[in-house]
Amino acid sequence: MEISCWYNRLLVKTVLATLYILWAAGIGSAQEYKKVVDLNQHWKFSIGDDPRWAASDYDDSGWESIQVPSAWENQGFYGYDGYAWYRTGFDKPHVLKGQSVYLQLGNVDDVDEVFINGKRIGKSGSFPPRYATAYNSYRLYYIPGEVLQQRNTIAVRVYDDGGEGGIINGDIALVIDRDAIPVDVDLQGTWKFKTGKYAHEDIEELKEWDEIIVPGYWENQGYKNYDGYACYALEFEVDEEVLADRMVLVMGKIDDLDQVYLNGVLVGQSGVFSPSRMNWNSYLQLRGYYLPVNLVRVGSINLLVVRVYDHVNGGGIYRGSVGLISQEHYIKYWNNRRRR
Repeated sequence: MEISCWYNRLLVKTVLATLYILWAAGIGSAQEYKKVVDLNQHWKFSIGDDPRWAASDYDDSGWESIQVPSAWENQGFYGYDGYAWYRTGFDKPHVLKGQSVYLQLGNVDDVDEVFINGKRIGKSGSFPPRYATAYNSYRLYYIPGEVLQQRNTIAVRVYDDGGEGGIINGDIALVIDRDAIPVDVDLQGTWKFKTGKYAHEDIEELKEWDEIIVPGYWENQGYKNYDGYACYALEFEVDEEVLADRMVLVMGKIDDLDQVYLNGVLVGQSGVFSPSRMNWNSYLQLRGYYLPVNLVRVGSINLLVVRVYDHVNGGGIYRGSVGLISQEHYIKYWNNRRRR
């Protein structure tokens, strides 16, 4: 009976992983991703778990070497379930100003947490004791520009609950999003997050909220199968030299409805913020909200709050760009994109 259950689980995981590879290939073509660094190669690998392994200067010379992508069971670690880490390095790719760089990590079985030069850039699933698998999620993690150095280290923490484990499928690479909006103030990264219809009323307790990576579906970050209301919040500062009289807040794509407040002012929402009157295609819309003059503060903290309602399946701020851009640069971007 135990062998039969294990086999059925493995079969389901294999089928779903295949479907997500096909889905991700469709995203790649539609989203205009271009590979700039190929990472399909041998990586350093060790079973076990130690937070020091995320550091860029950690000495991994004594680790094993295994091929990525491929299940670790196929490379000498048959039957191993639990924690393991991968590490590799790459030189900083040449990208143009405003281009967004992503780590395309494919399918990871079951949970992963990714670090570039010791800084966490993404996470899918939830580690024990609140374990939640994300084996059927295709990983694509935004890399903040300030994280990249001339020589860089990737460290990937993985937890596998059963069956195959590790970075198992996909075209592993650094890619650029040629359609990304070149924001003047990048707001992608770690935000505060809380579920509930009235979570935004509890903003005074922001330090006690959970952390979440933006952009990225909340289902892949510990909120599996959650549908309903949630709230994102971010405190940020702006340098005077990048602030124009007229600014646009770019919020990427949100699944399904959103209502956005900056410094307590409602600056935009996707139609009517009501589940009973929702536009079923709203999750496909790229959000760009023109801000009132002088709403963004210089020399003090700005508070951005985004209420979201998700009806079914994926939920949240799931795709970038996310940030502030001057009205002049925003118009120029769309004019150039239409010409293309």
